[in-house]
Amino acid sequence: MRKHPTKTVPLIAAGIVAMVALSGCSAGGSIEPAANAKQLTGGTVSYGHQQEPACVFGGWIEQAYLSYQVLDNLVSLDKDHNIVPWLAETWQASDDQLSWTFTLKEGVSFTDGTPVNAEVIAYNFDYWAAGGNSTAAVWLGGYYESAEAVDDLTVKVNLAKPYPLFAENLTQSYFGVQSQQALETRTDEENCAAPIGSGAFTVGEWNRGENIILHRNDDYTSPPANAKHDGPAYVEEVDWKFISDATTRVSALRAGEADAIYDVPAIEWKGVGEQGYEQLKYVTPGRPQQISFNTAKGIFTDENLRKAFVYSLDRKSIVDTIGKGVIPYEGNGAVSQTTPGYSEKAADAYSFDLEKANELLDAAGWTERDDDGYRVKDGKTLDVQFPYSGGTIINADGASILQGVQQQAKAAGFKVNLIPIPPSAAASGKYSGVDGYDISVGYWTSVNAGIQYINWRQNLPESPNNWNSAFYNDPELEDLIVRANSAIDLDEQNALYAEAQEYIADRALSVGLYDRLSTLAVNPSLKGVWQESSQGGPVFHDAYFVG
Repeated sequence: MRKHPTKTVPLIAAGIVAMVALSGCSAGGSIEPAANAKQLTGGTVSYGHQQEPACVFGGWIEQAYLSYQVLDNLVSLDKDHNIVPWLAETWQASDDQLSWTFTLKEGVSFTDGTPVNAEVIAYNFDYWAAGGNSTAAVWLGGYYESAEAVDDLTVKVNLAKPYPLFAENLTQSYFGVQSQQALETRTDEENCAAPIGSGAFTVGEWNRGENIILHRNDDYTSPPANAKHDGPAYVEEVDWKFISDATTRVSALRAGEADAIYDVPAIEWKGVGEQGYEQLKYVTPGRPQQISFNTAKGIFTDENLRKAFVYSLDRKSIVDTIGKGVIPYEGNGAVSQTTPGYSEKAADAYSFDLEKANELLDAAGWTERDDDGYRVKDGKTLDVQFPYSGGTIINADGASILQGVQQQAKAAGFKVNLIPIPPSAAASGKYSGVDGYDISVGYWTSVNAGIQYINWRQNLPESPNNWNSAFYNDPELEDLIVRANSAIDLDEQNALYAEAQEYIADRALSVGLYDRLSTLAVNPSLKGVWQESSQGGPVFHDAYFVG
C-alpha cells in the first residue's frame, strides 16, 4: 500500500508547472485532483512495469530503465537532442576526434561514500569495454582504446578512430557509472541485484517475480541539467512492480493499485486518456521492430525471395489495424523515423504488391502449390522458420502484428512458422545462430543512426559481430557506416547514414514493421513523471503527489 505523503508548499522556483485539471472517472470514481490540490511531501510511487530483468543494470533496455534511477551518467540528452551536463560539467573532443576530455562536478559521491572522480570514470570505461555492460562494450568496440585520469576531476578517453557521436552515445543508460570500490569488493551477484551508484535512488529489497523497492538517496546532489529540480527526489520510494500481463497493468491503474504503468496496449490507449490519466509516449530512435532475413543459409540467400516476401505484405495495414493509430508503422528496416539521419527513400522502398511477389516466386521455380496453398519446389514446401521472443522483445501487440505477417505471406505461398521463444530459450541462444531461423525480428535502441555499425558490421573471425542478424558480410556497407560515424560535418554524416539505409533496403536485407514505443499512463495525482530522451524510460526523481 502506498505511503501517504504530507502537504508542502508548491516549489515554483524548481520549475513545477501548475496542475492541469483532468476529467474522467475510473471504477472508483473521479481521478481528478481537487482544484486546490497542493504538492505533497514523500510517499511511495507504485509503478507497474511489464518485464523483470536479471540485473538492475546491464545491456538490455529493461535494465537501462532501472539503472537510470540508480546510476548517473557523464552526460544526458535533452528533449531537443542536445547533450547536457550530468556528472560531467564540460567535455571537449580533440581536433582529430581521437580523444575526449571530460571535467567532472566537484563533491559528488557514490552511496557507499566513495568519491566520483576521474580515476573511477576511467575504471568504468575499462569495465564497460571488457564486457561489464555488454551493450556499452558493443558501442565502444572498434573505437575505445583507453581512459586516464588527468587530475582528480579530469578524465581523458582515447579512441582508435574519429567518433564525433561519442559523447551523444554516452547519454544511454548502459553507461551508468558505478562505484569502483563496489565493483572490486562485492560479488557479481551483489552488484547485479543492487549496484552502487550516485543516483537519485538506491536499491532496497528485490522480491524476485514481484517487485523492486527503490529508496530515495537523501544525499543526492547530481541530477542532470535537464532534470526538473535539484536535490533529492520528492518521493521516498518507488515500488517497481513486475506485471507481465498488459490487461492486469491497466486494471491496476484504474483500481488505484498503481500510480503509473508502462506499455499501455494500443486497444486501451484511447480509453485511458479519456478517463483522465496522463499519457506519455516516446517513439524509440535506433533500429525499429524489423524483419532481418538470414542471407547465409536457407531460402533467403536468394535476394528475389527476400523481395517476394516483402512484396507479399501490406505491412502498414497490419500495423494500423493492430496499432489503433498508436503504434507507428515503419517501413525502414535500418533505423526508425525518430532517428537523426533517417532515410525516407529506404522507408518507401517496398509497398504491397502481391502480383510482383508471385512473379518473383514463379521465376525462382516455386510454381506448384500444395492443398493448403503453400508453394512447393522439388517436393519441398516453402517453409519459413520465424522464432520471436514473446513477452520480452515482442509484446502482445507485436505478436498480433507477426500473426498478420504470417497470414498475409500465405497468399503468396509462404508457410511462415511462428515460434514463440520463452526467455530461457532466448537466453540459451537456441535460435540465434545461422541455423536458428530464416527470419528474425527485433529492435535496438540508439540515439543516432550509428546503430547501423552494430547491426551491419561484418562478422569476421578476427572481429566477430554477433549482432549482424542477417549474417550479411559486406565491406562496402561497413565502409559507408564507418565513414558516417567519423564524419564531423552533420550533413555529410546524415547523407552517408542514409546511403547505408538505402543499400540495406535495395538488397532487401531487412525491412521495417513498426517503431518501438515507450508508453506510460499516470494517475493525475502523481505529477512530474517524464521520459528521458535517450531511450524513453520513466524518470521518478522529479515525481511528486498532489492532494
